[in-house]
Amino acid sequence: MLGLAGGGYLLALRRELASLRSRAREVSPRPAAVEADPPEDDRTHYFRQAEAADGIEGWSDQDGRFFHVSHAVELIAGYRCEEVLAGGLIDTLVYDRDQRYCRELVQRVMQGGMPAQCEVRVITRAGNQIWMACRLLPIRNEAERLLGLRLSMTDIQARKEAEYKLLETVAALRRAQALSEHYLRRSNEERSRLSALLDVVRMGILFMDNDRRVVYCNRAFYEIWGLPAGEAFVGVRDVVLQQRVSQLLEDPAAYLQHVAGVLQLSEPSEPVEIRFKDGRVVREFSRIVPGPEGEGTIGRIWVFEDVTEQLRVADQLMRLAERDPLTSLFNRRRFHEELERMLADGRRQGESVGLLAIDLDGFKPVNDRYGHQAGDEVLVRLATDVGAVIRRNEMFFRLGGDEFAILVPSAGAQELAELARRVGATIAGLRFSFGGESVSVSASVGIALGPRHENDSERLIGAADRAMYLAKAMGGNCWEFARDAGGAELDRTPPAG
Repeated sequence: MLGLAGGGYLLALRRELASLRSRAREVSPRPAAVEADPPEDDRTHYFRQAEAADGIEGWSDQDGRFFHVSHAVELIAGYRCEEVLAGGLIDTLVYDRDQRYCRELVQRVMQGGMPAQCEVRVITRAGNQIWMACRLLPIRNEAERLLGLRLSMTDIQARKEAEYKLLETVAALRRAQALSEHYLRRSNEERSRLSALLDVVRMGILFMDNDRRVVYCNRAFYEIWGLPAGEAFVGVRDVVLQQRVSQLLEDPAAYLQHVAGVLQLSEPSEPVEIRFKDGRVVREFSRIVPGPEGEGTIGRIWVFEDVTEQLRVADQLMRLAERDPLTSLFNRRRFHEELERMLADGRRQGESVGLLAIDLDGFKPVNDRYGHQAGDEVLVRLATDVGAVIRRNEMFFRLGGDEFAILVPSAGAQELAELARRVGATIAGLRFSFGGESVSVSASVGIALGPRHENDSERLIGAADRAMYLAKAMGGNCWEFARDAGGAELDRTPPAG
C-alpha cells in the first residue's frame, strides 16, 4: 500500500494517460496540412485566455510578426488593437531605446526555442512611460514544430518605483555611513589641528569661563593688544587683563563701561569699534558659549579684529564711488542722492532748494582740435577755479563730459542769480594756451528753484536743463531761470560778465 501510494501509483497513472492519447490519435488522425498552424480550437482557447489576462497578451507567427493582441492594450496603453498590429507591436508600444533589445530577444527565442523574460518600458498614447515584465514563450504543435510566440506583458510600474526608492534609500544610507565613518576618522585630526588653526587666524580670540577667568587666547590676541608673546594669561581674572590693556585706548573708561554692559547680556553683542591711541581701529564682538547638549553655559568668547586697513580701503572705495576721477568733484550718483536729501529737508523745513545746470560753450572744438588731454586740462582747471567761488554750503558736481551742476540749500532767486553770475564770469575768464594759441570757453547756466519750479527731483532737473538750453540758444555765456510750475517765466538776464 505504501508503494502504491507513492511512486508506483504515479507511474501507473502516467502510463494510462499516454495510452489514452495514443488511442485518441488513432481514432482522429491529424491532417498534415493543419501542422503549419495551430488548431482552431487551440486559437480559440488562447484568445479566451488572452482576454481574461490582466496584462497585454500577443501571438506572433513563425516570422515573429504579431497577428493578435489582447484588448487589455487599450486599457493599459490607450491604443486600439488594430493600431498596434498595423504599426507593429514592438514599434508601437516599446520605448525606443528598448526596441532593439526586444527584437533580439524575440529572434533568440525563435531560433533557440527556449522561453525568455525581460523588462521593458512601454510608452502609452498619452506619452507616459510604464515598466512591464515580458515573458516570451514558444508555441509548438504536437510534432514539436515552432508555430510562433506567445508574449505576456505585465505591469510592474509600482514594483519599479519601489525598487528605485529602495535604491535611493540604500544609497542614502551608504552615504550616511561613509560620512559618519569619515567624521569619526577625522574628528581626532581636527581636534589636534584646532589649536594651530586658532593661532594662525588674524582675529584675536579670547575665551573666558563663567568665573571670568581666561581659559584660552590665541597668538593674534597677543599681537592686537601688544602683550608679550611668552606671558601666560590662563587663569587670570578679567579685571587684571582690563588694567593691562586699557592704557592703549583713546577712551578706556568708555570701553570698560561697554564691557560691563556686555557681560549682562545673554545674547551675542553687537560689533563695536575700539579706537587705539596709535590710530588703529579694532572691531570687537562676543557671545555666550552654551554647554554640551544645551545644558547651561560654559563661558563667553571674545573676538577682536584689526579693521584699520579695511576701513581705509572702504573709505577710498566710497570716495571712488562718489567722486569724479578726473576733477575730484562729486559725481552724478552723489548729485542725485544730495538732491533727494535737500528736497526732503526743504519740504520739512519749508525752504527752497536751488539747482544750477551748467553746460560749457565751445568745449567740443577744444577737444576736437587739441585732443582729449587739452580738454581734460580745461575741466580740471574749471573745477578748481569754480570750486573757489562757491560757498561752503553749496555743492559742486561734474555730471559727465562738460556738464556740471551746483546745489544750494535754503536758496532764494536773487542768491542763485548772483551765484550764476559769479560762476559764468569765472569760467569766461579762464585762459588756456594750446599749440601756441590762446583758448577760452564760456558757460550756459540754467537755474531752477524747488519747489517753485518743480517739487520732484527729476522734473526739477528737467526744468533746469530746459533753462540751460534756452540760455545756450540765446548765444551762450549767460544764465536763464526756468519757468515756474504755473508756466510763468522769471525775468531773463543779460550775458554774464
